Amino acid sequence: MKRILLLLATMAWLTGNMEAAQGKPLNILWLIGEDFSPHLGCYGTKEVFTPNLDKMAKEGMRYTRAFTTAPVCSASRSAFITGMYQTTIGAHNHRSHRDDGYMVPDGVKPISDWMRAGGYYTANIRELPSELGFKGTGKTDWNFTYVGKPFDTANWNDLKSHQPFYAQINFSETHRVGGARGKGPWNSPKKADPAKVELPPIYPDVPALREDWAGYLDAATELDVKIGKILEQLEKDGLADNTMIIFIGDHGQAHLRGKQFCYDDGLRVPMIIRWPKGIPTPKNFKAGTVSGQIIEAIDLTPTSLALAGIAKPAKMQGRVFLGDKAEPAREYAFGARDRCDETAFRFRTVRDERYRYIKNFTPEKPFFQQNDYKERQYPAWNIIHELDKEGKLTPWQKNFYMSPTMPAEELYDMVKDPYSMNNLVNSKNPEDQAELKKLRAALDKWITDSDDQGRFPEPPEVIAASGATKLKSNPNAQAVKEKKKK
Repeated sequence: MKRILLLLATMAWLTGNMEAAQGKPLNILWLIGEDFSPHLGCYGTKEVFTPNLDKMAKEGMRYTRAFTTAPVCSASRSAFITGMYQTTIGAHNHRSHRDDGYMVPDGVKPISDWMRAGGYYTANIRELPSELGFKGTGKTDWNFTYVGKPFDTANWNDLKSHQPFYAQINFSETHRVGGARGKGPWNSPKKADPAKVELPPIYPDVPALREDWAGYLDAATELDVKIGKILEQLEKDGLADNTMIIFIGDHGQAHLRGKQFCYDDGLRVPMIIRWPKGIPTPKNFKAGTVSGQIIEAIDLTPTSLALAGIAKPAKMQGRVFLGDKAEPAREYAFGARDRCDETAFRFRTVRDERYRYIKNFTPEKPFFQQNDYKERQYPAWNIIHELDKEGKLTPWQKNFYMSPTMPAEELYDMVKDPYSMNNLVNSKNPEDQAELKKLRAALDKWITDSDDQGRFPEPPEVIAASGATKLKSNPNAQAVKEKKKK
């Protein structure tokens, strides 16, 4: 009799919880760190203190092969907010099309538009509860014109009464400000010891660069403090049990060979997903596991839509990787870098599980091509020049940084060579040559199939300094300006 009563009680409890879960809508929250590679405790980084994200990884899924499609914010964000390659939609040049009225192609929209059409409330949070002591940046940084209001609110307090919601919070701690990391003061009492940090061998091992790397890790520690406060607020507001959380970087680290370059340093990012316990778990989501599946950041938009019960738009290039609508896993991750500020390179890259191939369409240009932003912001920029004059660079550093040209092709075994120091293009190893041939063909096919707009040089009027000049040159611009007024 006791067993029967216990069984009935258990069934009632399960039924009640299932009904409660079915009665709750799935909220989706993106947490986006700027200029951030996978430098967290859960990824094995030393001298960084990230208990909140480490705990989130233990409770969720941590991805080790997540990549953005561009190594700079505006191009990368234009891509993952639309689920489209920035090279396809004409948003590939950094902070281009700010004033010229450029519109994305028909059928392409930011995720907030698709979510709103599917019954979701949308938010890009800047205003947080005052007791948290900080604000979100509200960053969008898209390389196209949006007419109207892309999000319904910027205020956290609106979320509880507007469910289901899609929201994002942007964090700037790991972005450089005046060459430093964030504005501080940091809330975390823990600091990285410059003497103990693992400075990548691609950089000269000098005190100033150890200090700079330690500052980057301290910024990651502070980012984690703020993530922890957001997670606590979700619990406090009763939203944790039905809010899926995705943490990701908008592209890689703001170090000399990271941001704006197509190595793993510039394209590989941390990605952690925590599924809410009050919502039935997708079959292909396994809490507490690590996934080596190749993910492109543009996959976040169609995956979020699918989990919200919204059909993937026909043109969208991103792939659904979670839930019943999951598509076949990617074999490759593609990436691109075009003009950044006044510096015009054109790189295209493809990465499989082991190798990265880079094709350089501007090999006649040196790594240290003029770039005012990097000269002002990156300590390594001037230090490397000084050490070269003093004859203190390692042979690899001198050969790479001070060469008047760059290789037309690069191939790296990311398992044996995680810092991309040994270019295998001329390797005698048959396996390397087979990979080179395969990846070269895959990249050429992607450039054609995706209609890479980087094949066509920018018109002079687009890169003109004057917004007025650009406005006059674009036939769409005046119409967009008038719509904005209305």
